[in-house]
Amino acid sequence: MPLALLALAIGAFGIGTTEFVVMGLLPQIAGDFGVSIPSAGLLVTGYALGVVAGAPLMTVLGTKIDRKRMLMLLMGLFTLGNLLSALAPVFVLMLAGRIVASLAHGAFFGIGAVVAAGLVAPDKKAGAIATMFTGLTVANIVGVPLGTYAGQAAGWRATFAGVAALGVVGLLGIAKLVPPLPRPEGTRLRGELAAFRNAQVVLAMAMTVLGFGGVFAAITYVAPMTTRVTGYSDGAVTWLLVLFGVGMFLGNLLGGRYADRKLMPMLYTTLGGLAVVLGVFTLTAHDKVLAAITILLIGALGFATVPPLQKRVLDQAHGAPTLASAVNIGAFNLGNALAAWLGGVVIEAGLGYTAPNWVGALLAGSALVLAVWSAALERRAGERRGAGAGAGAHDGADADAGENALSRLVQDPLSEARASGIVEHV
Repeated sequence: MPLALLALAIGAFGIGTTEFVVMGLLPQIAGDFGVSIPSAGLLVTGYALGVVAGAPLMTVLGTKIDRKRMLMLLMGLFTLGNLLSALAPVFVLMLAGRIVASLAHGAFFGIGAVVAAGLVAPDKKAGAIATMFTGLTVANIVGVPLGTYAGQAAGWRATFAGVAALGVVGLLGIAKLVPPLPRPEGTRLRGELAAFRNAQVVLAMAMTVLGFGGVFAAITYVAPMTTRVTGYSDGAVTWLLVLFGVGMFLGNLLGGRYADRKLMPMLYTTLGGLAVVLGVFTLTAHDKVLAAITILLIGALGFATVPPLQKRVLDQAHGAPTLASAVNIGAFNLGNALAAWLGGVVIEAGLGYTAPNWVGALLAGSALVLAVWSAALERRAGERRGAGAGAGAHDGADADAGENALSRLVQDPLSEARASGIVEHV
């Protein structure tokens, strides 16, 4: 494994910790600031929306900077945001700190995914992306539980101060281990934007929004759900988050392994399974053992979609993957924001703390529908290309036989013009 992948995983570990640790601390943060739990959920929504905005913005601003330096700058911004959250005297400033930190998130993972894929052979790209995202999943096994425990024992401010320290470690790791990686010559913003004209890129991003949003609909409110419905103590939330992190880790490895082999079948399986498990969580949330198993499965199925979705965007974006990759990271977080908001809506409507699970099931099911549609469109496009090639061969035979003289009269000058560059853009 290239050491650069380890450096990227270290940065991902810090980012993953700050993204997810707030979920286990929502009741404490809400109590300290005197706001409701759904209002405290804005710390999840605000962070996610910051990623959505920051992914394209920071990527575009970094078009003139080599990738290593840009990754270092992003980790510096991440560290600054977490310090602001740790020191915030009022809720609004804490939310601002979350947004500042989030601006680095999408561009870091987007640029990092391109770098990771470029360090290995073409048939190992999804595995390399999964290695980088391992830092994110390990954060949920180690960083998030420790941060939750520290927050409950010493106060949530200590947790965010610790996350800021992780940002410093990530920055130093990138400085030491990632080789200089200038942007490829000839890369232009216009070329990067052209990738969004591809319907398959847009569909993949829509799948990302809905599929991963399903995960966050349930997990954003896992602390109040498991303490007020399942009957777990506040301290047990730490271990439930460990289970979620273990599921993420296993699902990420599984997705990375099979995305290089059978990408679309992998998406069908994981999105369908996720929809079912989220729906069932409405029932299993009332039993401690079943709830724990369900949380593990949500993590596994949810993160098994990450490498295949990211790889599909990279594949479909062809020669302009950087911005598309970063925007797709934003799409993951747009799903987070949408789901966290919808989860808060159904809770405030009086439907109970298990209601967000139904929201998640509907979102994941919608992503499955898009995956099937995307594959169908791809098959039809392939059939049209095949039919076009066959028709072209038949027309060539007719031309050799002297038929369709008028067609040849029109086509020959155009062919000559294209060859000479006169109608290059037609």
